[in-house]
Amino acid sequence: MSARVAVIYYSATGNVHQLAQAVADGAAAGNADVRLRRVPELAPDSAIDANPAWRAHVDATKDQVPEATLEDLEWASAYAFGTPTRFGNVSSQLKQFIDLTGGLWQAGAFHNKPATGFTSAMNRHGGQESTLLSMYNVFYHWGCVIVPPGYTDPLLFAAGGNPYGTSWPSGGGEGPDGATLEAARYQGRHLAEIATRVQS
Repeated sequence: MSARVAVIYYSATGNVHQLAQAVADGAAAGNADVRLRRVPELAPDSAIDANPAWRAHVDATKDQVPEATLEDLEWASAYAFGTPTRFGNVSSQLKQFIDLTGGLWQAGAFHNKPATGFTSAMNRHGGQESTLLSMYNVFYHWGCVIVPPGYTDPLLFAAGGNPYGTSWPSGGGEGPDGATLEAARYQGRHLAEIATRVQS
């Protein structure tokens, strides 16, 4: 049976969205059924409109990527969560979605399911690792099997060598480079392969 991977993310201006798409593509290449989902936007229009890149991304994806639901979590046999860093932590948008999962957690819906994370921050030392580690605290509570990329393939070094998960320093204004997207695809494929082993 194929692994079922839910790639669930929040992205303001599109960097994490590009990483999420690459993770989803990698999982699909690992023979997984994949759902790519974004969590709802919580920021007011006044804040979004003040940043043209934010407004452009919201408008571009609102009909392109479905919003995540708790049913997506029940369906999946593995998870990849993505978020920009917010002071070295998970964005409020993703945290809000996670905070809705208490019933599934109590029912044991997450036990032994592989999970991984990815992120983006403005600066190379802008909190990527602490954001991923704080996200993984949720996975510990859920009883998931955490699947980091580690140093399991040389291509990861070209993307900065973050063993906790793919990350992108977005301060240059450009989206993730080719090496980072390749690392994200690898992370998705790796997750799918581990999920297939766990459920076989």
